[in-house]
Amino acid sequence: MTKKTHRSPFLACSLGVVFVLCMGLFAASLAVLTLPNQATAAFGPPAPSLGLVQRTYLSAFLLLNKNDLTLPNDPNLEKQPFLVEFGEPPASIGERLHGLGLINNPAAFLNYLRYSGLDKSLQAGQYTFSGSLTPLDIAHAMQDATPTEVTFQILPGWRMEEIAAALPTSGLEIPPEAFQAAVDNPPAGYSISSELPPKASLEGFLFPDAYTLPRTTTANELIDTLLKNFDDQVSPELRTGFQRQGLSLYEAVTLASIIEREAVVHEEMPLIASVFLNRLVADMNLASDPTVQYALGYNSEQKTWWTNPLSLDDLRVSSPYNTYAMPGLPPSPISNPGLDALRAVAFPAQTPYYYFRAACDGSGRHIFAKNFTEHVQNACQ
Repeated sequence: MTKKTHRSPFLACSLGVVFVLCMGLFAASLAVLTLPNQATAAFGPPAPSLGLVQRTYLSAFLLLNKNDLTLPNDPNLEKQPFLVEFGEPPASIGERLHGLGLINNPAAFLNYLRYSGLDKSLQAGQYTFSGSLTPLDIAHAMQDATPTEVTFQILPGWRMEEIAAALPTSGLEIPPEAFQAAVDNPPAGYSISSELPPKASLEGFLFPDAYTLPRTTTANELIDTLLKNFDDQVSPELRTGFQRQGLSLYEAVTLASIIEREAVVHEEMPLIASVFLNRLVADMNLASDPTVQYALGYNSEQKTWWTNPLSLDDLRVSSPYNTYAMPGLPPSPISNPGLDALRAVAFPAQTPYYYFRAACDGSGRHIFAKNFTEHVQNACQ
């Protein structure tokens, strides 16, 4: 007869505990092996300085909060400035981003910075963030304080060469030569294309303003932006005003470009426009210094495109732009006029004046005269 063996309950319990522990260790080992790989696939490689435990913990945390990191918090949120102070802690940055509605989970954002090592390379500076950015996008954007957009300003009265010369220090990636080529050879298809004489450049139509542009803007894209702004600013009302003065759009812009360079005080622009329009009706030469300055070109000694003062020899320069010698308007605009100068042409003052000269008080204002005798009497003593 076989003797029956009794298994100890204690032994069975111990074996169960060992099994559970083994399974736990297996699961932990599997997590150690797989979680970092999953995190790397989702968030990129971890910082080399992370230890195994820290890397595993951060990987698990990021994976649990993946949507808070990889999706925009509020796609409808408009662009807003965000200043990172020098030495500001990452936790503070995260809390402020959360307060502005740019991120949903500051803890996940902070742990991503630690996981990726980006917390050690955040750059102080001014940024612009919109709700369409994910927290990951924002984290990486703060590694470079160089703005993705720049403000490029064109001043009223600049000629196209002055605009080109401003490009290298503007932050735009447009070579001056590329801009000049685009201005000298405007493609067809613009609203003003039919207004341009054959072989004319875009001088006069590069509307002065402050433009916020991506750094990667091309020369043709810049031209397109300037011309669209010209169309927006030069309203049908202005165009009707040009027609009332007997001027085409091109002629009106040409006259406005002269007024822009003549006037120092903008409120005098309608008066100056009246003088030139009166002269054109009377078949008198415009006798404008800025047109001679344009004809002379760049003055290497003065380092300017606008030679000042002009000598008697300068006033005798042989050029179709010398309005002391040539009747009527010059062949093209001599600068890019602003809206005030364009409005002065469309709505000039109604005056009997045919002459003006600079006032003697240094104010930049002018003294106007009906005839040459008065004009001579207005000379500074």
